[in-house]
Amino acid sequence: MKLTGFELRRIALPLVAPFRTSFGTETTRDALLVRAVGADAEGWGECVAMSAPLYSSEYVDAAIDVLRRYFVPAMTGVERGTQVAPALAKFHGHRMAKAALETAVLDAELRTEGRTLARELGAVHDRVPCGVSVGIMDSIDELLTAVGGYLDEGYLRIKLKIQPGWDIAPVAAVRERYGDDVLLQVDANTAYAVSDARHLAQLDAFDLLLIEQPLDEEDILGHAELARQVETPICLDESITSARAAAAAISLGACSIVNVKPGRVGGYLESRRIHDVCVANGIPVWAGGMLETGLGRAANVALAALPGFTLPGDTSGSSRYYRTDITAPFTLDAGHLAVPTGPGIGVEPLPDELAAVTVSTEWLTL
Repeated sequence: MKLTGFELRRIALPLVAPFRTSFGTETTRDALLVRAVGADAEGWGECVAMSAPLYSSEYVDAAIDVLRRYFVPAMTGVERGTQVAPALAKFHGHRMAKAALETAVLDAELRTEGRTLARELGAVHDRVPCGVSVGIMDSIDELLTAVGGYLDEGYLRIKLKIQPGWDIAPVAAVRERYGDDVLLQVDANTAYAVSDARHLAQLDAFDLLLIEQPLDEEDILGHAELARQVETPICLDESITSARAAAAAISLGACSIVNVKPGRVGGYLESRRIHDVCVANGIPVWAGGMLETGLGRAANVALAALPGFTLPGDTSGSSRYYRTDITAPFTLDAGHLAVPTGPGIGVEPLPDELAAVTVSTEWLTL
């Protein structure tokens, strides 16, 4: 497979409702798509960086800049997805941009050879259980209505975003309204400190699956200390940037569950390595989400079909976030999504829908 260039396409996809977390509120998904093009090949990747460096140090404008100036020029001679990471190894950081580029090349390669991403990664399931992430809301009544709607849709697990001042009361209200049988977890997105351990320990009363990323992403020792003070399992998200980081966190006792987000760790091949490290250590993993379009969602579902993904992920149906996606929509079926069976990531953008949300395009020749 000989690549001739890459297209960088920026899109703006309106959300069905504002999505609020401890670090901000999104109303429109500002996303960057990367298309790898060759004489007989084409593949797509999605960069999950946000508009501003709030969730991580990466943001869309920076991803475009680093791809244009450094990463795409380094693709000369690259013919396979496994060659992307070594070609970019000398460049520090920018894992989300690296992941998008690697996915585009891998998708093009697999499409050319008629193989699926799911099979390439080692998937063992043809459908995956789905959870839903529920943002911070203006009132508990609003939250309860939203959670009830998602349960009616068939979601198998509810994740509540929390922050200081919006934690114990909303969790208690959801448990009281919907009972102990609902799989429930919380996500703090680094909003707390170790000094909040006694407060967070109040969540132990609600039989949660996990508390996700309560402390700063660099505070691995703090998470290990917190894990000794609360009974609810600690799950790391932002702290897990590689298989090596996962191994270190596990050995220090900083987590007993890991959330894998391919964009955060540099791609699906590194995600598979994290999965393997966790499986070897008896640590459950689940697939996180970053408000992906159908392109990123397809690849995430393929990843979630690996054997170590034993908890429902944030691989929600398309309608959770978008009225109209840029691919054929992913639709929930009895709480599950089907793993794509087409070559590569298994989906392609719909030309009219893609054109309608495109903000800019740029072609980079190799």
